[in-house]
Amino acid sequence: MPDFWRDSGYHFTTRSEADHLVPADDFLRAYLRRPEMQPPEEACDEERALHATLLKNPRERVGQARLARLADPDGRDNWQIWLAFRDRLMAAASLEEAYLYYFLSPPDVKAGDMPVPPLFLDQLTHVILRHVLDGVEDPFRARAGELFFREQMVTIEGDAIMLADAETVEMYATTGGFGSLGRLVAEAQTPLRSVDLEVMQAENAAVYWERDSRHDLVLNLNFSSPGLDALCRVLEAWVAHFLAIDVSIQPVQKISDERWVWHLGLDSEASQLLNDLYNGQDVEEDRLRRLLSLFRLEFRDPSVMAASVAGRPVYMGLCMTPEGRLRLKPQNLLMNLPLAERA
Repeated sequence: MPDFWRDSGYHFTTRSEADHLVPADDFLRAYLRRPEMQPPEEACDEERALHATLLKNPRERVGQARLARLADPDGRDNWQIWLAFRDRLMAAASLEEAYLYYFLSPPDVKAGDMPVPPLFLDQLTHVILRHVLDGVEDPFRARAGELFFREQMVTIEGDAIMLADAETVEMYATTGGFGSLGRLVAEAQTPLRSVDLEVMQAENAAVYWERDSRHDLVLNLNFSSPGLDALCRVLEAWVAHFLAIDVSIQPVQKISDERWVWHLGLDSEASQLLNDLYNGQDVEEDRLRRLLSLFRLEFRDPSVMAASVAGRPVYMGLCMTPEGRLRLKPQNLLMNLPLAERA
């Protein structure tokens, strides 16, 4: 059975009775060991002592009085943000509950709540999805799962829709790994030609398990491709894990439905585009060309849907930005489905 995404922290968690993830102390320590959490050379003794204390006991309560003794104001702010995040993880019954709570009841920064960095939410998505995919042997599903927490750079050449990891593309461009084309990407933010990275295909897909932490395989998202099918299966598993609801998700080439009643975007661009199309607004060709995929979601048990739309499909879209980037928002799939009220 392949083991993958070891950098997710999955191995530092235990399971609840609901098969959700409970963070162990080492899961919290992993944050403290990240380079950005290490006290800088100029850090005061109080900050170094705080870091050492939390490494010893990452659940140690830290009061405002102790934070006030830190000499660096930026350091105080950073610690407050991390401690607020840690406290929410500790207060929740599971990482899944903490993840949902961030979207159901997001921090009110204007009211004095500490903001949550997007990186922290990506890390939660990473570890939870690793659990969702545990036991999966299809490397296409693991690669498609990266869309949930890693931004992609999109290249369209002819009929081919190719997704490359944005951070990897930028790293290669910065280091000159792509030569003059790499410099072009860095300077002009031009989409990278897919031929410069290895495209994942049935013949080479197994190498993913050896390179999962390198994020250097390009995913083909064409209609009827293994990559698009894999993304559908991962989206289904995501819904099942959080909501205990069985859905079927299939790609479609267009929406031909006179009774179209519900839709959601899997990213910000798609949300706006589907709203405009639903409302009958004229949409520029340039925006339509940025639509990468459409999907039809159906509930296997219509009784779990809101009565007003029960039995009707939910249409979903996936779009790239004008700059050729894709930032999937998996929380949209959990927050925006037309569900019946549960007792």
